[in-house]
Amino acid sequence: MEKKELEKKTHLFLALILGALIILILRLGFLQLVKADEYRTLARQNHLRLTRLFAPRGEIFDRKGIRIVSNRPVYTISLTGLDLKESAQVVNYLAGLLQGEKSFQGKTKEQIETEIQAKIIKFTKNKDIEEKFSLYEPIKIACDITPQTIFKIEEQRYQLPGVVVDVEPERKYPYGDLLVPVVGYIGEINERELAAHKDEGYYLKDLIGKEGLEKFYEPYLRGIPGARQMEVDALGRPVRDLGISDAVPGNNLFLTIDARLQRLTQDALAQGIKRALATGYPEARAGAAVVLSVYSGEILAMASYPTYDPNIFVGGIREKDWAKVNEKKALINRALARYPPGSTFKMVTATAALESKKISPSYVLNCTGYYKYKKDWKPGGHGRVDLRKALQVSCDVFFWTLGGLTGPEKMAYYAREYGLGQKSGVDLPGEEAGRVPNPAQKYGKWQEELVRVQKEIDQIKQENQGSRGKLADLERKKSKIEWELKWREYDTLDMAVGQGDNYYSPLQLANYLAAIVNGGIVYRPYLVKKIVTPDGRLLRKVEPQKVHKANVSSQTLKIIKEGLHLVTLPPGGTAAGVFAGAPYKAGAKTGTAEVHGHDNHALFLAFAPYEKPEIAVAVVIEYGGKGSGVAGPVARQILDGYFDLDKTKLTLAPKETGQSLTNQFPAQNKPPELKPRKLTIHREVYQE
Repeated sequence: MEKKELEKKTHLFLALILGALIILILRLGFLQLVKADEYRTLARQNHLRLTRLFAPRGEIFDRKGIRIVSNRPVYTISLTGLDLKESAQVVNYLAGLLQGEKSFQGKTKEQIETEIQAKIIKFTKNKDIEEKFSLYEPIKIACDITPQTIFKIEEQRYQLPGVVVDVEPERKYPYGDLLVPVVGYIGEINERELAAHKDEGYYLKDLIGKEGLEKFYEPYLRGIPGARQMEVDALGRPVRDLGISDAVPGNNLFLTIDARLQRLTQDALAQGIKRALATGYPEARAGAAVVLSVYSGEILAMASYPTYDPNIFVGGIREKDWAKVNEKKALINRALARYPPGSTFKMVTATAALESKKISPSYVLNCTGYYKYKKDWKPGGHGRVDLRKALQVSCDVFFWTLGGLTGPEKMAYYAREYGLGQKSGVDLPGEEAGRVPNPAQKYGKWQEELVRVQKEIDQIKQENQGSRGKLADLERKKSKIEWELKWREYDTLDMAVGQGDNYYSPLQLANYLAAIVNGGIVYRPYLVKKIVTPDGRLLRKVEPQKVHKANVSSQTLKIIKEGLHLVTLPPGGTAAGVFAGAPYKAGAKTGTAEVHGHDNHALFLAFAPYEKPEIAVAVVIEYGGKGSGVAGPVARQILDGYFDLDKTKLTLAPKETGQSLTNQFPAQNKPPELKPRKLTIHREVYQE
């Protein structure tokens, strides 16, 4: 019985073995016969590795072809395919060769070695590896290395396994702060940006536009990365370089900006701020100026102060430079920031009164210097004034009267007709809509504050904590807020002269003035005229775009334009001194906007020539005091320069000559090993 049981188990065991052998033979046959080609291909590919090569970004030119943002070829040094133990010896030797290089100037060999090791650690952090870092993906150690150092590395190549020398494009801003912060800057993509662009082919360490034009036109400026193909051994170590596929540069932008006028505008703004500081306005440390083409919306110049040199961001910004830029708040494009318009809003009030038939063009009143509980800026008043003269002398009493006649809704309507309180559509990131005050907007604003205060009161009562004094303060604050929920007469009067909750950007103000003097057409302001491919083909041409025609009669626009011209003339024009001796006729409006707890903002709007306007200018100097005395001279300097630009000896003051990537290093300075064979690698090509 036991013998039969044993034989049965033996037969079963042999059957299992035979079945397993049959399965193995069938599987082996399947792999050898059916899947042979697939696995043969995988085996070939397993010993090849591709590493991405940065593509040159598109360059940025002004309307005349002056290169504002360029690229230049630089030598870079990277490490690849080393053990962590083996890397120590290479890093030690490499650190000695890098002493004296610009990026390591003043540092000892030990300090350089520490920095390189830190980069290796940072690169390997959070990666699923233990003994090896990046078997084939290079870790960039240094940029912008001199040819002399590259020669030393090539001469001692046998002592530097894993050291890779490449020529890469580096962003260059040859004229320093010219058009900053409008052009913006670039930097390595962060995790948040990578997540947002995960389907667009970005990888960690890629460069991406962070602000300004560099960010807004990122899809166009970004090139197509190239690739280097490496043969590796069974352990993934590089054996030889099989060649590269060239990267494709990004598209070039040609701007509406005139670089000469831009430099003149920036200089005029900086000088205006210095004058304000020297004449008793210690807070006047920032401002903006915009120059627009009246009949197209082209932005000819856009200046913001203070500025910075975007070259400090190339290759990674140092902490002290970042702290300095942030301390000055230089990254803010103040041409897009919101400011109370002050008396520059009075043209809206005039439009509302004329268009709603509350006054006729011949309407006259006697300004005694007072309107109810309001006091005009000029003691004793301006006497008998009509609308044109009211604009000329900036009579507050006149416009308070008009505001009372029209009411807030009419003023709000015509403000929006001129494009105020809404995004202009400019091709820059970060534009805000501004704010046109009205009863509904005021109620919403104070209702939010009321809810917050009521929660504090309820919490104190519920917890039975806090002094009675604090509770009484909150109750008084609540009563004040409840009063503010309703639109009051003083809100209307403040609105009529550009105070209260009026907030608009210098760009919006320039566009608003342009609409007044061009017949009521609101254009979309824009910075890029055309986009051109690296080989010179026109990819996109931008034409002037009419947003809408303001619902304002030509007669009203004519009267306001005449009043603005009188502003520049004596006697009495608030900008007569600014335009004294000007060889052209102009129109202007001064503005002095009150800021609680600070000096007033200085504003100035101007256009020229009066007969057939070409450009509109808006200048704002934060806490600069008076519009006529501080912002006005800046606008005059810009207008003078515009009409005499070809004769003016103006230097763009480049820090370094811009160099295109088409201008490679001289042949005698190029190490012979930097000439890999061409390699065709399939990749997707970006198209609009």
